[in-house]
Amino acid sequence: MDDNPVIFQSFEWNIKNDQKHYRRLFRVLPALHSIGITALWLPPACKAGNSTGNGYDIYDLYDLGEFEQRGSRSTKWGPKEDLMALSSKAKELHVGLYFDAVLNHRCGGDAKEVITVVEVDPQNRNRNLTRPKEIEAWLRFDFPGRRGKYSPMRYTSAQYNASDWDDRAQKNAIYKIVQGGKDWAKDVSDEWGNGDYLMFNNLDYTNKALRDDVNYWGVWVTQQLGLSGFRLDAMQHFSQTFSSHWMKNIQRNAGRDIFFVGEYWNGDVAILESYLKNSPPDLYLYDAPLLYNFGRMSHSKNPDLRTVFERSLVSSRPRNAVTLVMNHDTQKGQVMDTPISAAFTSLAYALTLLRRDGYPCVFYGDVYGTSAPHVSHPTCGGKLPDLVLARKLYAYGEQVDYFSSPGCIGWVRKGITLGRGHKASGMAVVMSWVGEARVSQHPPPHHGFSFVGPVWARKLLRRASSHEVPVHQFHQRMNVGVQHAGQVWTDLLKGSRDRVTIGRDGFGVFSCQKNTVAIYVSERGEGRENFPVNFETNIYG
Repeated sequence: MDDNPVIFQSFEWNIKNDQKHYRRLFRVLPALHSIGITALWLPPACKAGNSTGNGYDIYDLYDLGEFEQRGSRSTKWGPKEDLMALSSKAKELHVGLYFDAVLNHRCGGDAKEVITVVEVDPQNRNRNLTRPKEIEAWLRFDFPGRRGKYSPMRYTSAQYNASDWDDRAQKNAIYKIVQGGKDWAKDVSDEWGNGDYLMFNNLDYTNKALRDDVNYWGVWVTQQLGLSGFRLDAMQHFSQTFSSHWMKNIQRNAGRDIFFVGEYWNGDVAILESYLKNSPPDLYLYDAPLLYNFGRMSHSKNPDLRTVFERSLVSSRPRNAVTLVMNHDTQKGQVMDTPISAAFTSLAYALTLLRRDGYPCVFYGDVYGTSAPHVSHPTCGGKLPDLVLARKLYAYGEQVDYFSSPGCIGWVRKGITLGRGHKASGMAVVMSWVGEARVSQHPPPHHGFSFVGPVWARKLLRRASSHEVPVHQFHQRMNVGVQHAGQVWTDLLKGSRDRVTIGRDGFGVFSCQKNTVAIYVSERGEGRENFPVNFETNIYG
């Protein structure tokens, strides 16, 4: 893995269905690489159940936009030719590609089958609501457009243990297949009594033909696209025994190290830790508890920044945590919508990108904005590319935390000096968060200077013009190392105008404004001329 690697999630939920997204990513990949993106998390690239599907409604593993099926040759993201071109560009730039593997279910069957089922309680899948009965479900997958290319496998009811649609009754429900003694998988989460079923037609990994085909596909797609990793969707909803075997099979056949991160979305870190204990040691999980911490803290009336990492995966299992601030499921309007205050987003990204532990993931919508129906602009005041580049250039060496007060924390990275060039300079980070709803010394909103009178206003203006320390400035005295003595450090983000001279003992006093983050680096550090980053965020241009 690269020094200070960063994943870029290359899509958001509402990207328009113009089948040109791979071309957009091809065009912007050099710019992303230049600021420090080292791996691209691809959108789900397999053919969906309909031409507008994002791919989580997966139809065919082997159709990457190559065959006329389900109303289109291309996927929503583009044809296979564009995906292959993006793969070649990534290889040229030494950027890894992570494939979003949807292995839990299938959608959009080609024909119906009559099966024996019981309808189960959505809130407790171990509780049957009916006696065994027959339904008609779309469980036959013949893949007629592909005609057996890459794999002769066709799916029937033998490969499933549940469905969500009875075509005979025209009814949507959760139907567990019971013919042939089928049951739920046991090695899944215990959500809803048993977490095996999530959506659509649920795959049954007790079926050997299914296991063999999905194992073969994993190696095939790795070779097809030159992949360096996978994201496993909905990992807690299908057999952990199978997923562990599947990952080991790919590692064994790829001829290189392959990265794996699983989506196990649960805010209880103990549950994530338990899952990791029974998984291959190099499996990562998304740090959902940390993301929830960000959300809660950003809206708290009495936040305590010192607790931001409490009960997070990056604290307990730093070598198994992918840290993130937002993704396609937590963005506004989605099933796990997790609102984080816009003002807090810069702090959250600093807490993931500029620290030693965890493998950070940057969300497409935070860099380029999101589309209708929930339009948003790039976050962090457009400074997210600066934060990513700061990680690439300066976030190295020993980390020392100064988590000294509820409203202001800081840390230093002391840099490294042995043959690493610009990476030797290190950094000092200071941030404050006292909550957006807290009463402050400033005039109440919408009143301005007139509320307190002209005398207060004149004093504030004099302080600003004379560069005195403004109201609501927070400070941390931190030691960046005696090797930096005499250097002058300034804020890359330019939110603070302070020029901090490092003392002979390595200490400096670093400041930031209320509810902001400041990143101090030697003003002569290599790469300082690249700030502010000139980054084009109009990807649709």
